Amino acid sequence: MTHAFFIAGTDTDVGKTVASTAILNALALKEVKTIGYKPVAAGSEGTDLGFRNSDALYLQKASTVETEYEDINPYPLELPTSPHIAAQREGVDIQYSVLSDKLSIHKEKADFVLVEGAGGWRVPVSGEECLSSWVQQEKLPVILVVGIKLGCLSHAMLTLDAIEADGLKVIGWVANRINPGTEHYADIIAMLENKISAPKLGEIPYIPSIKQKNLAQYLDVSTLFDMS
Repeated sequence: MTHAFFIAGTDTDVGKTVASTAILNALALKEVKTIGYKPVAAGSEGTDLGFRNSDALYLQKASTVETEYEDINPYPLELPTSPHIAAQREGVDIQYSVLSDKLSIHKEKADFVLVEGAGGWRVPVSGEECLSSWVQQEKLPVILVVGIKLGCLSHAMLTLDAIEADGLKVIGWVANRINPGTEHYADIIAMLENKISAPKLGEIPYIPSIKQKNLAQYLDVSTLFDMS
């Protein structure tokens, strides 16, 4: 059975890609087939091959199943802004059916599919819809990424409440230290461990150029084999 999880962040720039690649790195050590999937990505750059998003490229590189870029990232938006604004300005209609079709293809090829979100949980992809509505439609279990910084406790608990209110389950979480100067780090982690009932998969320290590193050592993904 294929396991598919949605990687949600407490906000933008909290380390969803860092956590996603770390999970893919750790799963690779288990010798399973993996695909990282970034359905919608803003801030893409034009290349000879078309628009490419750096986060999606990191996911493609960390996956153990060779997959075409267009299947990893069907909606590479150029403007570095909210996906719904970028889509409107670029004349792109983000369709859930496309996202679902790509996910189905990935499930046929891989043992684990990690679907990385864009921005926070309620990020809009059109004037009417948020990406979270598609996650609800697909009934995907959620792995929450908490960027450890001032204010993250409130963001984490609000996001957790919203996910659970949508009828979905958080099956794990990752602490990502995005600010090395954040004070009372241990106290913050202790509070998160108390408030989030799902297992902590690990803590990723602050590391310069972190997206280029193999981060498998910082996570324990064993619990993911028992969940779906």
